[in-house]
Amino acid sequence: MATRSALINVMTRAADKAARGLRRDFGEIEQLQVSLKGPGNFVSTADNRAEKLIRQELARARPGYGFLMEESGTSAGSDAEHRWIVDPLDGTTNFLHGLPHFCISIALERAGEIVAGVVFDPIRDEQFWAEKGQGAFLNDRRLRVSSRRQLNNALIATGTPYVERDRPGYLRQFDRMMGSVADVRRFGAAALDLAYVAAGRYDGFWEYGLSPWDIAAGILLVREAGGYVSEPVGQGDPLASGNVLAANDHLHPALHSLLAVA
Repeated sequence: MATRSALINVMTRAADKAARGLRRDFGEIEQLQVSLKGPGNFVSTADNRAEKLIRQELARARPGYGFLMEESGTSAGSDAEHRWIVDPLDGTTNFLHGLPHFCISIALERAGEIVAGVVFDPIRDEQFWAEKGQGAFLNDRRLRVSSRRQLNNALIATGTPYVERDRPGYLRQFDRMMGSVADVRRFGAAALDLAYVAAGRYDGFWEYGLSPWDIAAGILLVREAGGYVSEPVGQGDPLASGNVLAANDHLHPALHSLLAVA
């Protein structure tokens, strides 16, 4: 059985508590108050309630740490080196349409580096977690990225850009990808997409225009599971740009080249 540190216990406990409310609200989806926050980006009372609960739990355990949260934004703590990065409900559109594919994502940043991450799927009761240098896990099982080496056998996940002007270039990449791999999936929850790469369920994943709370925990999961994470095109920092390509080390160079050409 995997041994969880005190830090991971703090994070998983916060995710567990928030998940109870999300499960309840998901069962009463028609009763939720929903407001339009932006194109393709909805916020619900469930979202805000989960974020508030996570913040309370994390602040109680580590009172000096700062926060970067999807709904409430950035707040500094007395400890300038540590910051929680939180998405209380990744896959909000799925949630609001009654699709059981969404998650909670919590990461800890220390001096600009992600050192711990948790991605929790409340419906499947799957808790993906990782700590820098300690490996990645699903509940108590050690994770490894897939070992596939050929693109034509690979299952790749993606997400479509929300901004209309970014769509033509993305569609060229999508078309080229579809002609090169076994198949492509689009499930609408980037944190889970990255967790699934870490678990070997997907062989790769790419998307543009994501926020730090969408990918911080997932990037660590993939790297600790033996995978490679970069920008889809170029060599920048995916956490800073929000543009991410994740895959095993066999497929990553081929996928990177394929997207660059497209």
